[in-house]
Amino acid sequence: MQTILGAGGDIGTSLAKELKNYTEKIRLVSRNPQKVNDNDELFVCNLLNSEQVKLATKDSEIVYLAVGLPYDIAVWEKQWPIIMKNVIEACVASQSRLVFLDNVYAYAKTEIPNMTEHSQIAPTTRKGKVRAQLLEMLNKAQREKSLKILVGRSADFYGPNAKNGFLNILIHDNFKKSKSAFWQSDANKIHNFTYTLDAAKALAILGNTDDAYGQVWHLPTSNEALTGKDFVNIFAEEMNVKPKYMRLSPLLLTIIGWFSKDIEELKEMQYQNNQNYVFDSSKFNKAFNFSPTNYHEGIREIVKSSASKI
Repeated sequence: MQTILGAGGDIGTSLAKELKNYTEKIRLVSRNPQKVNDNDELFVCNLLNSEQVKLATKDSEIVYLAVGLPYDIAVWEKQWPIIMKNVIEACVASQSRLVFLDNVYAYAKTEIPNMTEHSQIAPTTRKGKVRAQLLEMLNKAQREKSLKILVGRSADFYGPNAKNGFLNILIHDNFKKSKSAFWQSDANKIHNFTYTLDAAKALAILGNTDDAYGQVWHLPTSNEALTGKDFVNIFAEEMNVKPKYMRLSPLLLTIIGWFSKDIEELKEMQYQNNQNYVFDSSKFNKAFNFSPTNYHEGIREIVKSSASKI
């Protein structure tokens, strides 16, 4: 049995499809799980409830923690430590291996232009400090409880059906509504993005590779050095629209943030957008002979997927 906690999210659905290459027994866990494969086992669970989490992970060989909480620091600070504690205890009880889908928020600001698995964990933002706390909880469980853990770390997401994807929301969705696209802070800086289908495939590979445990892995991400302007232009070309965009400067984010909680939440993370953001996944690519999806192809798939729903 392989279990996905956070099924149905940007990665969970694709991960369920990929796991069919490794097992016929897949359990999808969320507040409202929906089948991806015909024989998926569904389990309704509140991850804040420790007993429910233990039942959700029972008899699981591998557990994938791919949950996405609302982008609200108050929610993160309150709920993430509880969820991680419950998941660790459940995996220890069921003797499951744990695969954690992580982001780059815990890295030091100075690491963003050249992120590798060895980059310094030294966050200065509240969101980053939450992520660092989770990593310490995992490391402690690995040291003291012999829990087998691996961390699959991703850059910002993009891809078909990526509801929370940076490129999806700020560019594609606005162009689709005949509006100008948005870009945060500096559209002249390089920014790498992880394609959701690549991330899902990589998590399935890692979870089912014994030697991958006890390590941090950057999930496969194209190393093409594209800027915000480049991404706007590619989407515009694929969607046959003019490449119009508005830059969300720090001042504009502050003003809009007075009226929008979602925008307010973006402000502390702008250090990731006002400098080059380069995410090195060469460790995974070399280990598994993997070629990440290039941006033109990934964007084409987003547009194609969206058009098929009209």
